Amino acid sequence: MKKSILIIVIALFSAVGAKAQYDAMFTQYMFNEMYINPAYTGSKEAMAVNLTHRQQWVNFPGRPITTSFTLHGPLANDKMGLGISFLNEQIGKLSRNLVYLNYAYRIKAGEKGKLSFGLMGGIHNQVNKLSELKATEAGDIQVSQNTPSIITPNFGAGLYYYTNTFYAGLSIPRMIDDSYVFTTSGEIDQSTKLSVNKFHYYLTIGNVFTINEDLKVKPQAMVKMVQNAPLQYDINANFLIKNKIWAGVSYRSSADISALLGIQVTPQFLVNYSYDYALTKIQKYSQGSHEITLGYLFSYKQRKVVTPRYF
Repeated sequence: MKKSILIIVIALFSAVGAKAQYDAMFTQYMFNEMYINPAYTGSKEAMAVNLTHRQQWVNFPGRPITTSFTLHGPLANDKMGLGISFLNEQIGKLSRNLVYLNYAYRIKAGEKGKLSFGLMGGIHNQVNKLSELKATEAGDIQVSQNTPSIITPNFGAGLYYYTNTFYAGLSIPRMIDDSYVFTTSGEIDQSTKLSVNKFHYYLTIGNVFTINEDLKVKPQAMVKMVQNAPLQYDINANFLIKNKIWAGVSYRSSADISALLGIQVTPQFLVNYSYDYALTKIQKYSQGSHEITLGYLFSYKQRKVVTPRYF
């Protein structure tokens, strides 16, 4: 059964005519949305660094392993933001690396809000070592050779509105569809094109409610939309206890339920962990998914972070 499921997973990315572009999944997206929305770039009051590592479906052969690193900060009296992000992902014999530069420009929106416009541009590098797979049928041309290592460009755009306690964002993080196609002769063709009908739209929203001086509640949601595919959504609620302990629960539509636990070591340094329990049959063959996030907010010289932000 494990081999059958692994074949299904690999087929999602390497079958004839398959779409190679897909987005990495993070349970703790709410602590750093720069990867999915360039308009988030520089929205904090100082330079911010974030490292997230995800081990999905532990003990499952060929499981996704993803590592993301982002660095961003405000410029020009907070009117602009600049950042860079790196992502590495391994799924079985599939490996890819993404590097992006992000830029955001902000304007005031009302007395307490800001509206940010963001752009991102970067490169994708993907290699599929299909020849290392053991095919169930001898001579299967789809797993007889590796795909070439090709670097392709990609772009994204987004909007992000926020105050000290509320935010909402809309973005298309990757606009270029880069696909590998197997020909009838067994050769591999690679195409790169702008494909509007394959855009992934992300809508995020959240708010921080102060219950009392020792308890804050931060509910948020993310909706992912793409043409000809079911709507996907994440619903989450985090509780901040005595400004030190984060505890939360999350639900991903028809996929997982998650528990989150974090420590605000200092007002600038956050350590957060999440565990996903799959609601699908794959849970029988794995020990769930683990994700850890480290976040640090630097203070500039002669500048302190006056207003606490929780997203």
